[in-house]
Amino acid sequence: MGDLESDFKSGAKIGFIGFGLIGGSIARALKKINKDYFLFAYDYHRDNPSTDLQAALSDGVLNAVTTSLTEEFPDCDLLYLCAPVILNINYLKQLKPILKSTCILTDVGSVKGNIHTAIEELGMQAQFVGGHPMTGSEKTGYLNSYALLLENAYYILTPTKEASEQMVSLLHRLVEQMGSIPIILDPYEHDKITAAISHVPHIIAAQLVNLVRESDDDAEKMRALAAGGFKDITRIASSSPIMWQNICLTNNKDIKLLLDRYIATLTEASVALAKKDGDYLYQMFDTAGEYRSAIPSKAIGLMKKLFEIYLDIMDEAGAIATIATMLASNQISIKNIGVIHNREFEEGVLRIEFYDESAQLKAGTILTRYNYKIYVRK
Repeated sequence: MGDLESDFKSGAKIGFIGFGLIGGSIARALKKINKDYFLFAYDYHRDNPSTDLQAALSDGVLNAVTTSLTEEFPDCDLLYLCAPVILNINYLKQLKPILKSTCILTDVGSVKGNIHTAIEELGMQAQFVGGHPMTGSEKTGYLNSYALLLENAYYILTPTKEASEQMVSLLHRLVEQMGSIPIILDPYEHDKITAAISHVPHIIAAQLVNLVRESDDDAEKMRALAAGGFKDITRIASSSPIMWQNICLTNNKDIKLLLDRYIATLTEASVALAKKDGDYLYQMFDTAGEYRSAIPSKAIGLMKKLFEIYLDIMDEAGAIATIATMLASNQISIKNIGVIHNREFEEGVLRIEFYDESAQLKAGTILTRYNYKIYVRK
């Protein structure tokens, strides 16, 4: 590519190591920006080719797949490390003698301190700009990826002190072109923030699900009734166990500090229950509700925003099919649809999930026009 420009030029070579939900979504977004970008990915399954990578080739999202780091990568202009965070670090030693000096090296891991330390130890600071798209899904793999996953999502950039302003600006601009909101942070500040708003909540969700599983009876009545709100607050427990194992092992200090503080607040709540301390319990729910209501909902944070509506329907044959047909005839794609049986804290018996906000708003307008009562969760 030569000297860095304000934008990547057509024909720029962009590589991926790791190609699941996030890597696939970035690749799809890049192809929307410029269909002439040459995108390629590394497949370490030499004897058993990755079905995800083969699918991406068939879709035209990838231009090539290689089983060797010495192929394609020496000419790479931008390289995304999209494997689990520990594996990303393991690739650095192999990449250092291969990459040209003008190649921008970035990653998408939700822990930044560890890879920055490794980059410094290897002397690769001049070409590294850490990255973390604050988006995702409980679903994994390339087949669940889509370009809109990045739209309106915060995308954290953690450049080293040695990375040039021009290099950071180039990646900053590319993030904007993907539809994301770039924010520059210190890598260690980033890890403290994500420990609080993502890593600890994932542990809480996983252990809450395990608590219900272990407390259930042989008839599994808890599992049968665990719909609605319970499924929503524990949705993230379905995320990749390998990815979250890596995150916990690499950001363990910040996570443990906050987790211990959270455990202390649970102990306080337990004491309040034992004492029937109504004032404490009221304040606990009141302050939490007030703070949560102040959290902005326009941009997407680490927990993927759901674009969904709820509505009441008659219990009769064809009721759901009528709604699905109505939306399809207006070119509105439905991501998920289902009836809620446990409606505690819920309004609307039918839940419909969409791929983006525009589809959600359009569907609400159309269904309201046909006298359906629509509920949108805040």
